[in-house]
Parts: sequence; structure tokens; C-alpha cells
Amino acid sequence: MLKKTLVAAALAALCSQAALADITIGVTLPLTGPASGLGIPVNNGFKLWPDKIAGEKLNLIVLDDATDPTSGVKNARRFVSDDKVDLIIGSAATPVAVAMAEVAAESQTPQIAMSPIPLGPGKDAWSFRMAHGSAVMAQAMVDHMKKQGVKTAGFLGYTDAYGETWLKEFSAKAEAAGIKLVATERFQRTDTSVTAQALKLTAANPDAMLVVASGSGAAMPHVAIVERGYKGKIYQTHAAASRDLMRVGGKAVEGAYVVSGPAVVAEQLPDAHPSKPHALKYVAAYEKLFGPGSRNQFAAHTYDALLVLEQAVPVAMKKGKPGTPAFRAALKDAIEAGNKFAVSQGVLDYTPQDHWGFTSDSAVVMKVVNGDWKVE
Repeated sequence: MLKKTLVAAALAALCSQAALADITIGVTLPLTGPASGLGIPVNNGFKLWPDKIAGEKLNLIVLDDATDPTSGVKNARRFVSDDKVDLIIGSAATPVAVAMAEVAAESQTPQIAMSPIPLGPGKDAWSFRMAHGSAVMAQAMVDHMKKQGVKTAGFLGYTDAYGETWLKEFSAKAEAAGIKLVATERFQRTDTSVTAQALKLTAANPDAMLVVASGSGAAMPHVAIVERGYKGKIYQTHAAASRDLMRVGGKAVEGAYVVSGPAVVAEQLPDAHPSKPHALKYVAAYEKLFGPGSRNQFAAHTYDALLVLEQAVPVAMKKGKPGTPAFRAALKDAIEAGNKFAVSQGVLDYTPQDHWGFTSDSAVVMKVVNGDWKVE
């Protein structure tokens, strides 16, 4: 009887150790709500992930935050308290991901945000951005505007954290480039019309307009500006870098300039571009599952998150088992170790002082030409 008891105990211990070695990741995304155009493709990107990383089984728990910060925080708290996750991924909606960062910091659980979350100094100790920072994208956009001879600009963007960050970054970089911001208008993600704002902006008649919105929702303000008779250049941010812009906007978005990561235009990248190999692999894998032309900026972030973890997990495993505080801390340390490497969306260079990652040359400017993207 004692022998059987010892054998049973040994088997239980082995099973416990095996379960402990599973890597558990909690994912919360806007699968519904105003930012679902971002969350759905990010979620689709997980279908390209393997079942294991560094030989350890991978468990993904995916929840919908409905583009609501309260729901995102609720999901994050469930991940750390009930599911004991090793990593939180999300949200693709900036205001939601910002709120979740507090949970990541409190629980000392690494967070990979799929949006460019603005956090104060020290607030991002456990949070990394997989989306390009607005500063990187705004610089590429302003450089392009300057080459186009733009002297004045108008701004039409969300009232939330995404819009506020873009207004701050764009204003500073535009001023430094000698571009004057002559009109600024804001709107809510849930708004269905921006007629009043568009009238004010077109009355100011700047050389260029910047629309700060996301997914299919980026088409509505763009169309409104065009319908008010504006004939100048219109720019969109990386949150609009999907075919939803063209599908919803139609002919009104022809000629639009959109700043993006390089994965969207993989084939147009020069052969020497460091991201081209990964970008081509991402596009081939994603479009095999979801059809020709389905590639987008957002699922590419999911693909790149896997590349980050494939580098970081083996390092973290040397210091702790998944499911333990030691592993979570080691995973954070491994991500921020400062090893510069290329992914599909540019070159990442996380350090303990910089959790934004992407280098300043990780952006491209695209133009909508005949309903397709063309690199400028």
C-alpha cells in the first residue's frame, strides 16, 4: 500500500510539474465595439502561432473587452488572479491598454500592448508596446509632408488617449519642421458624423489634413472632409492601415497617405530592408488562411509578438518555470535585454529604459492608388 501511495504521489508531482511548465497567456482585445476593426485581425494573427514555444505547451485565453477600459481591466484582473498567466497581451484599443497597464504593474506580470499606449515615466515598467509609437510614425509623416511642400495642416482626431498622443507628437514635430497647425478638431470613437468639424477644417483650408482614427472608422471623417470640398492632401495614422479604409471610403480615399509598418507592403520593400524576410513570411501565412489582400498592420503585430517570445522565453526558462513569479520577472528582463532584431514591422530595440521598441526607421508612408497601397 505504501509503495502504491509513493508511486501515485510521484506521478502527481510529475503531472504538477508538467502543468506548471505550460506557458499561459491572457489576451484581451476589442472583438466588438468601435475598435473591433483592430481587435479582430489581431486575434486572427494568433491562428499563425504554434502550439509550443521553446518546447513548452502554449495556452492562450482570449477575451473580448468590447473597446471598454472597464472590461479590459476586469479581464486583466481575471488573468492574473484566476488564470495565473505568465503574460498579458492587449488591448488593441489604446484607452483599454492604458487602463490594463496598472494591473500589469500591480501584479508584476509582463504586458505586450497591441497599441501605442502613452504611459508616464516608470508607469511602463511591466508594459511593452508592440504597435509603433506615435513619435516614430509622426516623424515619418512630417518628413513626407515637408517633401510635399506642406506649410499648414489641420487635425481631426479622437478625443481619447490615441488622439491625444498623436496631437502632441504631431504638433511638436510639425512645428520643428516649419509646418503650422492652423485648425484642430476632435470627435468620439462612437460618433457617426463629423460634419461640423469637417466644415471648420475645410474653412481653414490647410495644405494637408491629418485624420487620427482607426480601422473602418477612419473612413468616415476622411469622407466627410472630401465631401465638404477639401482638395488638399489627407494623411492617416497607422491605425488606419488596413483595407477597411478603402472598402468603406471608396473613391473618397484615393490619394490618401497612410503611415504604416512595412509588413503591409512586404513585396514593395527593397531586398536590403531588414524586415522584408519576416514581412513576406507573415503575408504568405496570413493570406493563405484569410485570402489574398487580407494582410493588415494589426495581425502583423501578433506575428511579431511571437518572434519576441521565441527569443525571450528560452532565456526566461533558465531562471524560472512558467506559472511562477520568477518566470514572469525573467520574461520581462529577457524582453528588455536590449537585443536589437528585425521583425515584420521594423527593427525592435527594447531596453530597460525604452519599452517602445521600434527604431525611428521602422515606418513607411503609403499612398492609396487605384484602391491599393503604393509605397511612397
